[in-house]
Amino acid sequence: MKATLDELDGRPVLRMERRLSHPREKVWRAITEPERLGRWFPFTVAEMDLRVGGKIVFGGGMTLDAEITELDPPRVFAFVQRSTPEMPREGDNLLRFELSPEEGGGCLLVFTQVFDDRPAAASYASGWQVCLGALDAVVAGRSPEWPEGNFPELHQAYVEAFGLTEAVAGRADGPGGRQVRFERQLTRPVEEVWNAVGAAAATIGAPVPDRLGEGTVTAVRTPGAPGAGPGAETPAYVEFTVAPAGPERPGAIHAEDGRRVRWELSRGTGHGARLVVTDTGATGHTSVLEEWRDRIETLARDLVG
Repeated sequence: MKATLDELDGRPVLRMERRLSHPREKVWRAITEPERLGRWFPFTVAEMDLRVGGKIVFGGGMTLDAEITELDPPRVFAFVQRSTPEMPREGDNLLRFELSPEEGGGCLLVFTQVFDDRPAAASYASGWQVCLGALDAVVAGRSPEWPEGNFPELHQAYVEAFGLTEAVAGRADGPGGRQVRFERQLTRPVEEVWNAVGAAAATIGAPVPDRLGEGTVTAVRTPGAPGAGPGAETPAYVEFTVAPAGPERPGAIHAEDGRRVRWELSRGTGHGARLVVTDTGATGHTSVLEEWRDRIETLARDLVG
């Protein structure tokens, strides 16, 4: 399986290639016939009008609508899958399947997804790798084998391959005038991550739990707190201030008074939580980036383990 993550008109583009030992006409039936499509796709197919502009209705836990945008049998099948209130981060996704014949009677499948939520790329790629394996089984007349869970090791491998461990540095209002921000899709639910980082012990005015950093807690919202909603769609968070470097903290990252850090968890793409860490007011950018990257990577790997 070959997978790449690029960008088109400001939107992330996931491209995956898989060689199949089946004629493309046979694969074509598996991606366009509702009963067969529903056996390997993430959702079952309740309705399909197979023409450009035709509607597809997916079911299985939630209802999704899609509109066919390309249809060139047996070469190209593409559709726009509309977002739903249950999937607020995802936006409208363009899914495209292109089949090319190869020597020996097989074919090359090129799958492309254009979407909005770049931190979700590893979740998408790991899920599609499993689904395309199931497609191969369906075309061969076998029952797909679905691994348990949400494939955390595969997800982590794609995080590293796509460079999704990096932060964004920029300007911010207030002391220091600088901010670094990490956004990371994790593989475990909000409540489990909350407990793993020790946030359940966070108390306003007390030292911040060790896994979150070093400072004094200024604000806490627990998962499921009033206003957070099911699945903590309004984020759970811990905020804290960090004291500037001085005689008592000679090794601390330099910051002016008022350096602020926020750890935020909300429901992400797939089964896991979305973690956002912002550090406002630190002036040693390289050190800050390394500190947070190491801390977040340690957490992510612990959750996989």
